[in-house]
Amino acid sequence: MFQLLFQRIVVAASVLLALAELPALAQPAGQVQQPASEPSPASPAAGQVAGVAVRASAYRINPGDELEIYVWGEERLQRSVRVLPDGTIAFPLAGQIVAQGFQPQELQSIISDRLKGQYRGPVPEVTVSVRAPAGMQFSVMGRVKSPGTFTPGRYVNVLEALSMAGGPSEFANLDNVLVIRKVGDQLTTFRVRIGTLFKSGADSGDVVRGNIRRIETGDTVIVP
Repeated sequence: MFQLLFQRIVVAASVLLALAELPALAQPAGQVQQPASEPSPASPAAGQVAGVAVRASAYRINPGDELEIYVWGEERLQRSVRVLPDGTIAFPLAGQIVAQGFQPQELQSIISDRLKGQYRGPVPEVTVSVRAPAGMQFSVMGRVKSPGTFTPGRYVNVLEALSMAGGPSEFANLDNVLVIRKVGDQLTTFRVRIGTLFKSGADSGDVVRGNIRRIETGDTVIVP
């Protein structure tokens, strides 16, 4: 019964969080040469909807991801590449390129800029897609039924991460879940409080107060 309730709460909370992220999705991606800096968990700069910090949902490339890159009309420039542990890729005529932290459409612009010197006219259209998001990994430890490291292939929130780990065990303290995140060279933490979601009368306000965040690659979730 508890597991069924947990699964229903995961679905309901995910819908509410997805609705909260809609304003961020409307923002166009700029053509930049530096990956957008990720605000710290406590920073209001990420934008807020109903008290929940939100970010654009577009996938950002991680080390270990396999990318499919096409330069239209150029068979010699169509290939699959894996992002190296240092976050870079090697691409013909463009050299070594930092890919980590960029969205695929941003990396397209970077490759196009690198190729300009190879063409007298306009550079053919470049497309980048993530063929296998193997670099998107996180770990769940503590009082869950199946702790371990997970590669979801998409972004998930804390509730979904716990669901992938089999859900919390009977005596888990769901009001003190800790998420450890590496930002640059520093470790940051934030706490998730979702115990009230399992009580009668829980509503969307409890989801907001639960501080449910999106899991980032490299996060460690600890359930005491």
